[in-house]
Amino acid sequence: MNTGSDEPGEVAAASDGVTMEGQAKDADEDGDRRGLGSRAPEFVRSRRALHLSWQVGVFVVGLAVVAAGVVMLPLPGPGWVVIFGGMAIWATEFVWAQLVLRWTKRKVTEAAHKALDPKVRRRNIILTATGLVIVGVLVGVYVWKFGLVLPWNIRNQ
Repeated sequence: MNTGSDEPGEVAAASDGVTMEGQAKDADEDGDRRGLGSRAPEFVRSRRALHLSWQVGVFVVGLAVVAAGVVMLPLPGPGWVVIFGGMAIWATEFVWAQLVLRWTKRKVTEAAHKALDPKVRRRNIILTATGLVIVGVLVGVYVWKFGLVLPWNIRNQ
């Protein structure tokens, strides 16, 4: 794992002021401000070979979960939820996954706030209603032109 420092006693820090030791400069009470780095138990982190095998295991399990999520994208299943679950598994051990999850959480929160804006909601309702009217008119024209024949009334020709 690359902590960004080869010197003993130095601590890697993210751009938002969170350190590897798990303390934020402005520590909040919520768990969102945890530090970057491994969440492995101390006895695992203290032994290089054990920590490396721990990281490989976490990577393989996370990869399997992400792969299952990718398979679920075209097939039935909660694909994106499973993919983000795999990213959360990776984030227990890898700083890059922690940073990706923080960025994703920030973007989702921004999108949710933007979607709740009254002007944006009004625009979305108007666009949805307009789309439904257009689809309704097209279906009406098709039924008027070709008629509505239900599948159980179709005769083999």
